Amino acid sequence: MIAGRVLQGAGAISGVAIATSADLTREDQRTKAMAIIGSTIGVVFGVSFVVAPFLYRLVDLPGIFALTGVLALGALAVVRFAVPDAPARDQPRGPIPWKTLIAAPELVRLNVGIFALHAILMAMFVVVPVAMVRTGLAAGAHTWVYLAAVAAGFVLMLPAMVGPLAGRERPVFLGAIALVTAALAILALGLASLPAIVTGLVIFFTGFNVLEAKLPALVSRAAPREATGAATGIYSSVQFPGALVGGAAGGALAQYAGFPAVMLSCLLLAAGWLAVAWNMGDFVAAPAPAPRT
Repeated sequence: MIAGRVLQGAGAISGVAIATSADLTREDQRTKAMAIIGSTIGVVFGVSFVVAPFLYRLVDLPGIFALTGVLALGALAVVRFAVPDAPARDQPRGPIPWKTLIAAPELVRLNVGIFALHAILMAMFVVVPVAMVRTGLAAGAHTWVYLAAVAAGFVLMLPAMVGPLAGRERPVFLGAIALVTAALAILALGLASLPAIVTGLVIFFTGFNVLEAKLPALVSRAAPREATGAATGIYSSVQFPGALVGGAAGGALAQYAGFPAVMLSCLLLAAGWLAVAWNMGDFVAAPAPAPRT
């Protein structure tokens, strides 16, 4: 299993996909393109909670892995035959050193953000399923709670993507982090109440979906043009240590300090992220539309 995950991770191409999207879109349309990518990730993550139990009963765990392989081959065909080549562009400078990208303040803020978001997600789901069982909801019914929460979160995030808030990058971004923080506070205080858990999940997935859409767009905007691929590769890679730390730390805290300690830690991490993100630079401002000729 470990060897398979290592091989799968070596083939992860989300950083390349983000960089390619940046190359194929005008700057004033890039946020929309990234929003589609990020929203798709968020929605599919939620849908997986709903579909996975049915797939498990239908094809068992080996079948799920086989289906993943088939989908990967389908994606390979899409990239080969449906994705156009990125236009050639001038590169006035040589390659930018990795340490420069890793240490760039604005990129650090965004990388810290995606690390924190995925750590919170993994730690939170150490607690939430068990908490719902303790409120009396059977495990088999969790699918519908997740489906409702993700669907409601997706609908509620639409104004930030295509509505009147679409061009207000900084307040929307900070507001999404604040929503995640508020959701964690509700969950921390309401683990014994099913309505509180559902409310917290809806608010969480609203903020989560916005952040999954906004973060890659901001990375592509903050990165030097000639190093977009490297910057988005670093950004995409940081997600997985975040998931590792969140799952491991969440499990340890749940075992030795209890569920409230897990939720309090997530809340503090989200609040710290909000503080780090507060002084983000002017690059978060939406660019003016390019003139058409």
